[in-house]
Amino acid sequence: MPSPANYPSTPDGRYFVVKDRLWRMSNPDLDPAQRQALVNALMQARRQVGAAKKAADPEAERRARAAVDDAKRGLGERGPVWWNDGAPDFNRKLVADTPYADWYATL
Repeated sequence: MPSPANYPSTPDGRYFVVKDRLWRMSNPDLDPAQRQALVNALMQARRQVGAAKKAADPEAERRARAAVDDAKRGLGERGPVWWNDGAPDFNRKLVADTPYADWYATL
């Protein structure tokens, strides 16, 4: 996944947009050390996915993908939303199909 810094983020800071699709940002309230540990774990897990695919080891790939998911959940990019105002989650939705459509059309 590309860095959110290179893509427009929604005015509320919940998502960034890649190829007309919303992707949830990390929880901005995470402690910096905790965030860094989770990012490190995510990068390691992604490297493990690549190594498992190269080795054609489906079990290792399954474990590595689970580790990616765990890290992304810890960062708040998957799983329960990190905001508490009751707004729904539009992660991975096309911007045009969300309340962010008008905002995105002005970019």
